[in-house]
Amino acid sequence: MSEIDDTPRTYSGALLAVIAVSLLAAIAGLIWCAVLNSHLGTTQTELADAKQQNNALAARLRETDARLRVTTDELGKSLGLTQKQLDTRAQQIMRREEANEEAAKQLASAQQQTAQQVTAVSSEVSNVKTDVGGVRTDLGKTQSDLATAISKLESVRGDLTNTNSIIARNHDELVTLEHKGDRNYYEFTLNKGEKKAVGTVSLELKKTDSKKNKVTLNILSDDKTYEKKDRNVNEPMQFYSGKQPALFEIVVNSINNKNQISGYLSTPKGAPAPVTASAQ
Repeated sequence: MSEIDDTPRTYSGALLAVIAVSLLAAIAGLIWCAVLNSHLGTTQTELADAKQQNNALAARLRETDARLRVTTDELGKSLGLTQKQLDTRAQQIMRREEANEEAAKQLASAQQQTAQQVTAVSSEVSNVKTDVGGVRTDLGKTQSDLATAISKLESVRGDLTNTNSIIARNHDELVTLEHKGDRNYYEFTLNKGEKKAVGTVSLELKKTDSKKNKVTLNILSDDKTYEKKDRNVNEPMQFYSGKQPALFEIVVNSINNKNQISGYLSTPKGAPAPVTASAQ
């Protein structure tokens, strides 16, 4: 009898547990439905308010459109224009505004291009300034080198003035003197017995002495003949020439053989220039 009584009691406890869980689930479902119903009500209320506001805005829009039409009609009547003409005028105004906007865009683009060009020009000017600075530096160095080269040239006393003259002993030194720029120089090669025009004068070689490095030379200038007898190589042979007499110098740099010499004529910067120079 004890085993039979225990079995019903076990089924009765399990049934109670199932019933309790079902009740709890039902209560939770009811609560959840209530919450959803509350949210749904709120949403419906908000939707109704939004619809009401939309209707109000639509009414205002219709009212504004009506007023605009009345205003347009009154304006057209006052100006004597039809609706079509007003539309045409409105289109013209719109096109004019679009054209103004396009012109503004083009102006902005042109200003940008101009700014870029100005920037490019400024860059080029900076480069030019840099180049000029480099040229100035090179010029200063060249002038310094020229001064150094001139200081190395030989200074020899002239045969007339008893003052020292800077002479060139070869072609390269003569180029250095030419760069100094205070006198004119005419190179020549002269054969014995030959009368040759050099600058504005004529030269005639009379005699050479290669052992003693001496020459005898006739200079023809202003219908006068100056004889320079037994003068040394690289010795300034001086004479005056011109309507306003200026000091000329002849320097023989070398005796090439018994019958030929080479040298140059030096004249002041303001001296007359030859019509045809036979300088070599």
